[in-house]
Formats: sequence, C-alpha cells, structure tokens
Amino acid sequence: MKRFLLIISVVLISCGGDDGPPPSPEGALLVFPLQSSECTTGVSVNETLSQVTFEWMAANNTDLYTLNVVNLETNTPQTITTGATSASLSIEKGAPFSWSILSSNSSSDETATSENWLFYNSGALTTYPPFPAQIIRPKSGASVQKSSADQVVLEWLGADVEDDISIFEIYFSETNPPVLIATENSQSSMVNVGVVSGVTYYWRVVTTDGEGNTSDSGIFDFKVL
Repeated sequence: MKRFLLIISVVLISCGGDDGPPPSPEGALLVFPLQSSECTTGVSVNETLSQVTFEWMAANNTDLYTLNVVNLETNTPQTITTGATSASLSIEKGAPFSWSILSSNSSSDETATSENWLFYNSGALTTYPPFPAQIIRPKSGASVQKSSADQVVLEWLGADVEDDISIFEIYFSETNPPVLIATENSQSSMVNVGVVSGVTYYWRVVTTDGEGNTSDSGIFDFKVL
C-alpha cells in the first residue's frame, strides 16, 4: 500500500510543476499626443526645445514600457524606459514626430508594439507641412516577389494636421535618386509599377498640401526576386 501511495505522489509532483509559458505582454493604447495633431502643451525649455509628456494606457501582462520618439525631419530617435504610463522628453519645436510604445515584462522574452502615431510639436509655425509619407511596402532593403503581371505594389500612408493634402508625387526607378513617375490625388495610397527580377529599385513619396507645403518620405530601396 505504501508503495502504491509513493507512486501516486511522484506522478502528482511531476504533473503539477508545469504552468505553461508566461503570458505575453500586449500592445499599449496611445493617448497623447493625439494622432496627426499639433501638440500645444509642451513646456518651453529654450528657443529650440520644449518638454512634452507622452501618455498611454496600461497594457496587460506588462511591467516595462519603452517610449520611442523619432524626429521625422532628421530621423533622430529618442527612447526612454519606464514602469509608468507616461514619460517626458525634450524635443524640437515646430518639427514632425512619430511615437510608439514597446511593451515588455520580466517573465517573458516576448514584446508587443503599439500603433505608431504622428504629431507636430508646437513652435513658431502657423501652418504645418504634411507629415512625411510613411512607407508601408516595400520596406527599405526588402526582397519582394513580383506579380504574374511583372509588377510590384508601392504603398504609403499620408497624414496632415490641417487635413488638406492635395497630391502625392511618386518617384521610382533603377537609379538613385529615383525619377517622377506619377502624381496621385489625396485619396490614393498605392500604385503598381513594372519591375524586372534581380534588379534593385529606389522610390520615395513627396506630399504636397493645399498651401503648397511639401514633405519628403526619404528614399527607400528594394530588390525584386
């Protein structure tokens, strides 16, 4: 009888210690600065900088948040890690920025990323150029498969504080810098382009608003398989 009870105990111990993998963190919901907005709440630090407080909602299974802020004119990133749901950074006045949150926890190797929001930090400007177009696909350095029609889709996302984008100019070629191939209206977000396997292509998007202000996505490259 004692031997029987010992076997049961061993089985129970061996089966009771596996609780499965730790829960993965979830992406945070962004709160402020608002998407495609002008941020006017910053506290002036000097003539060129103001301190902006970024806010987001608490995410499940998360004990650390990494705030990522990128100056879209210079592509300069700033990061700060915190256990709170807000953090402050000093950033350039009158410049366009993107920001997002990376969620993580100490019990898991997994991470989760929030949406990526755009805003202008308030400055001396009374009117703001469009945000540089955000490239959706192909990403820079990507290798892509062409369609049966020997084409690849170029896709981007445009945004503007005043919501008055008028046109997108699409530059695309085998040479760098690429050349203008199309002008699309504000409702467009993609074009099809003819390609050849084994060739590297370059492309960019210039956005123009109703007042003639422009912004440039920068040049991206991809190779066709």
